Parts: sequence; C-alpha cells; structure tokens
Amino acid sequence: MAIQAGNRVGPYEIVCSVGAGGMGQVFRARDTRLGRDVAIKVLPDELAAEPDRVRRFEQEARAIAALNHPNICQIYDVVPLNDTTSTPGSSFLVLEHVNGEPLRGPLRPADAVRLAVQVADALDAAHQHGILHRDVKPANIMVTSSGQVKVLDFGLATTMTTEQDLTRTTEGMVVGTVAYMSPEQVEGKPLDARSDIFSFGATLYEMLSGRRAFSGDSAAQVVSAVLRDDPPALGLSPALEHVVRRCLAKQRLQRFASMQEVKAALEGLSGSAGVIIPSIAVLPFENMSGEKENEYFSDGLAEEILNLLARIPALKVIARTSAFAFKEKRQDIREIASALGVSNVLEGSVRKSGSRVRVSAQLIAAADGSRLWSERYDRELADVFAVQDEIAAAIADALQITLSASTRPRRYTPNLPAYDNYLKALHDSEKWTPQSLAQSRSYLERASALDPEFALAHAELANVFHRLAIYGLMPPREALRLVREQAARALAIDPSLPEGHAMLGTVAAMFDYDWKEAERHFTTALSGEAVPPLVHRYYAHYCLLPVGRAREAVTHHDVAIGDDPLNLTARSERALALYAAGQSADSNQELRRILEIDDTLWFPYFVLGQAHLFEGRLEEALPLAEQAHRAAPWFLPGIAVLAVLLERRGDTERAETLAARLRADNEYIDPIGPATYHLHRGELDAAADWIAKAIEQRQPAVFFIVSVAAALRSSPRWPALARRMRLPATSELS
Repeated sequence: MAIQAGNRVGPYEIVCSVGAGGMGQVFRARDTRLGRDVAIKVLPDELAAEPDRVRRFEQEARAIAALNHPNICQIYDVVPLNDTTSTPGSSFLVLEHVNGEPLRGPLRPADAVRLAVQVADALDAAHQHGILHRDVKPANIMVTSSGQVKVLDFGLATTMTTEQDLTRTTEGMVVGTVAYMSPEQVEGKPLDARSDIFSFGATLYEMLSGRRAFSGDSAAQVVSAVLRDDPPALGLSPALEHVVRRCLAKQRLQRFASMQEVKAALEGLSGSAGVIIPSIAVLPFENMSGEKENEYFSDGLAEEILNLLARIPALKVIARTSAFAFKEKRQDIREIASALGVSNVLEGSVRKSGSRVRVSAQLIAAADGSRLWSERYDRELADVFAVQDEIAAAIADALQITLSASTRPRRYTPNLPAYDNYLKALHDSEKWTPQSLAQSRSYLERASALDPEFALAHAELANVFHRLAIYGLMPPREALRLVREQAARALAIDPSLPEGHAMLGTVAAMFDYDWKEAERHFTTALSGEAVPPLVHRYYAHYCLLPVGRAREAVTHHDVAIGDDPLNLTARSERALALYAAGQSADSNQELRRILEIDDTLWFPYFVLGQAHLFEGRLEEALPLAEQAHRAAPWFLPGIAVLAVLLERRGDTERAETLAARLRADNEYIDPIGPATYHLHRGELDAAADWIAKAIEQRQPAVFFIVSVAAALRSSPRWPALARRMRLPATSELS
C-alpha cells in the first residue's frame, strides 16, 4: 500500500514514515480527535489476507492494551479490515508514539542494571497476563531521554512473519530473531516464560558488553552458537555475571523460573555491593635508585603489574595513562582514589642496583586509608617477572578474588634485555612528540630483535607506526604497511592478543577501506575477558566514526574512559565523536574540562579552536589556535587553522608565512594540512583535491576532517570521495 504524509487512516493523519521492516511499516501520525501524536503500524499484506490470523492478532492486541504498564509501548487502537476511509483492505495498529533511541551497549553496569530492571518488570507484567514476547532484543527496546524503557512489539512474533534478521528456523514457523532465541525456540519446541528469559539474558549481555552473545556469518552458525556455545565472560562482578549466565542456561530448568525472579535478582544488584566490582589504581612506583635513567624501570614494573591485574575479569583496573597522571604529585591516597573512581590503590618503590632489585609495595583501601597488604622483595633482576606475578596474586588474595586457571595473568615472559627496551619504549611513547615516537620505535625494534616471540612488543610497534602516520610524521602507505606487518607478527605468536586485532582492524579500515574486515577484527578484539581501553578507543575512532556510527562511537569512548578517566588524548577523541554526532556543545564542554585538568596539552586547543572557526567565533578561536601551534609547531592542520584565522584578522604577512609551510615542493607533505587550510577558506574544490590525495596516500586522519566538515559532505564532490572510501554517499555521517 502507498501511504505517505498527508494521508488519513481513519481519524489519524499521517505525518511521516519512521521505519519499515518485515513486521510492517510504521508511521508517525496525529490523532485528530485527541490532538496527540501516535505511531501507526501497517500490518503486512500476508497477515491482512488471513482472517483467522488477523482475529488472533486483534485478540492479543486487546490483551496487551489491557496491561497499561509504564514500560510497555501502549496499544491505543486496532483499526480492522475495511474500516478506513483511504486504504480499504488493510489493518492498522495504533500505538503510543515513543520519542527515544533503541537500546545500545556497552553500558556501565549500574546503568545496564537500572534499564534491565524496567525491561524485566514489563516482561513480568506480560507473563502474568499469559502473553509471551518471543522477540526480546535491543531493537525492540526504546530508551527515552529521561531514561525510561519502553518495550515494543509484544506478542507479535507468533502472528506475524518476517524475512528480516534471519527469523525463520522452519519453513512457515516464525520464532523470533536468531541471535536472541532460546535453544527451545531454535528447535521449534513449545515455549514458556523461560524462553523470554533466555532472550532477555542475551539482550542484557549485549547491554553490558556491546556485542552479541551469539554470533556467526550465517544463520546456521548463529543457531549452532545458541545451542552449544557459552559467550565469553563479561569481566564484571560475580553476582552480575551469575544473573546473566543463569538467564542464558541452555536447559530451561536451570534458568530463573520467572521474570519476577529475574527482576528480584537484578534489584538485589542495584546496590553498590552487587554492581561495583573491586577496583584498583596502580600508581607509578617511586624510583629509589638515585639515577634518573632508571625511572623507566620503576614505571615499567608498575605498568606490568597493572597489565597483569587487568587480565582478571572480576577486578576493574584503571589504565596506565590515568594512574600515571599522579606521578610525582604528593596527593592524599583518598583524593587520588576519588579522582579515579576506585576503591583501592597500589603504591610502591623500586631500588635497582647492579643485578639486584628491591621492590616494596602496599595495597591501600581508599575508604579509610588502611593498609590491606604490604610486602618487600629482594631479588635478582632476572626474577623481576616472578615478583610481578607474586604481587598480582597477593592483591587478588587481599581483595578476595579467586584466580582460575583461565584467568592466571601472565601470557609470556620475555627475555630481560628485550623487556628492558620495551619498558623504555613505553616510557617515551606516551610523550607523543616526533622525537619521543622515533625513540620509542627504536627501542621496540630492538626489543623485537632481541626476543622475536615477544608479541606485545610487536603490537606496540604497530601502534607507534600508526601514530606516525596519523600525525603526518611518516608517509601513510609505508607506515600502514608496517602496522600490518607488526600486528600480523604479534597475532602469529598470540592469536588472541586484543591489541594485535585492534591494529589489524585499524589497518583494514584506514588502508583497505574494508569496513567488514575491520569490524571482524574489532569484534574479536572486544570478545576477550579483559579488553584494554585502547581497543574501545580505536574501534570507536577508526571503525565506527568513519562509517557514520558516531553515537555508537561515543558509547565505546565512554567505556574506555571509564577505565582510563584521566587519559586526556582519549577524552579529546571522545570530543571529536561528540562533534560528529551533532553534539557540539557537549564536545566543547568536554574539551574545556580537559584543559582544566592539563592546560599544556596541545590537541584540545586545536580541536576547540577549529570548532570555533567552523562556528565563526574567530576571537575565541585565535588564542586557542595560537596555543596549539606553540605546543605542536610540527602539526600541519594546526598550522592551517592558525593561518586562516590570522588571514581573517588581517595579519596577512604571518598568515602567508604559515601557509607556505603547507605547500609541497620536492618533499613529502601530509595532504591533511592543505586540505584543512582550503576547507576553512571555503575553497571546497581545492580541499576536495587534497582529500583525494589523502585517500590515495591512505592518510588515516582523512576521516577526522570528513567527520567535522559538513560543508564538504554537502558539496557535489562528496559522493565521488565517499565511493573511493566505500562510505555512504550521504551528507550526514552522524
């Protein structure tokens, strides 16, 4: 049927289409009698053609309408066959119009539990009235701006057919969406409330992890996973993990008996004891050696302990960047714990002398500053790995965390010279200057040569090459080839290494424009029990943001920042994602918060200055651009923004001096600099020419300029550029 804006369906005036699928087409409409917005669902022709199925549908719709539950999308009316003025021979469902977004993960545990309680309450109410949902999944759950849940499509799965989402398991039998179906649903057996409980468990798993509990490349693979596989551990509190696992039990008798029980279990978690798992920040160990050059060793030892602890699923560990923000700052432990949002802090000292090392460590409870555990180790330097393992095990014991065989933390023990160079590389790479990145590369190449089986060294070297490409410090084609090479070596040694998959996913996106392959690698990287914040960051920035999934990118940045709250580079990336998602005010606010924490960091000055330039706020933009250029005079986009601002202020001589640095002579120049310059001057054809060169050279930063340049995406040049990157040729990316 052809329904469009302006048509009338009985007393309802169609405003616009809001979606379509196998379950029917949905329109926003105005109830002319009551003056309220409603949603009109047009039932599929195959349903409308079968009177018995329409009768059963109408009976069930009336039963659902009688529920009147705040978390169930209300049914206002069923307009039966031949009862409309404009489209006879059809049947329509009139629903509450819900203004919200479909449920998405990953969410923080406390937020996921809060929303899940509402979903459980809605399902319990339906079950009490003898109604099964049979298609519980995130797409059928809306979340309003106030945080209220609305569950959609109650009971429709038994009476409507769809070809979408692989919903058929037996010809003619529709049982839900494969990835969320219970085993008995897959097998076509009779269903009861426990089938919805399984689907609810799969939905809750996705809310917490951001990935499906059961996946595959075909319906057969997904069905096999539902019947046989248990999804990876979530790495959350044992109590919350238990609720999810019990919902997902293969045997229905092993699940909760009712949604009422599920709701009670979740409400029992909503207090701090259930959802907030033990958490810890490992502060940089104090270098007691008296030699400044040994500082890398004390920092490195603390980081290795941090990495070991991060592999324990039942423990939240703050990442290095945030924990090390307190280096050489004499702050109270309780203040540090509050800033990082942790319940425990590990601090220590290292004295290295010749072939001997002394390590002292103590675990402190943030609540009252009491010491939970302390120890001193006097060992040969070659025993440093054993010391790290012993400290990690002692902390787990002090926090009453059980280490199973699968969560024993150490993956590999490198030889000592290689490890020494690896620590020096990490010490330098965090400085993010051309000199420090070059030095880090040198150390990592040495570490890899000294111990070719050191997978983390290969993965970190891949990351350094990636950074060199991003900042225009190395021709991207050469750099990305080396990223791929080093990441592949890391995965050949350790096929499950998340950092290796993250780097290959980044190369697939930035170099190959193969978004499906990039998604595959990041899905693997995200599937482990302990996912480093870097994986969430790179998935958001290099896989989701370029293809227009900006809101999902923000969500993954939120997860990364939850584990690394003082990583100001990560927070700057989040600000870019907010801007791309159309939340410019939130983006600017986040950037200003970053500068309140550290007013020496150059990148937020650049992003904020560029945002103000786009908005025409030149007086505010200029001092920000000046500050960014002073801190990073080698960064070409920063030069471009400052040159344009000076030109508009009338300082043409200095503007021209800066602009001259953006012109290619006989040496390589990063095309993102000239592209940024011409874009801000409104010269869209010239900007597009330089972006085409960036695409040809595979400069990864091309996606960042594209994501914030609305004028370019609206220009006639955009569709051709988008095709070259295999992106949607639409003007909106968010």
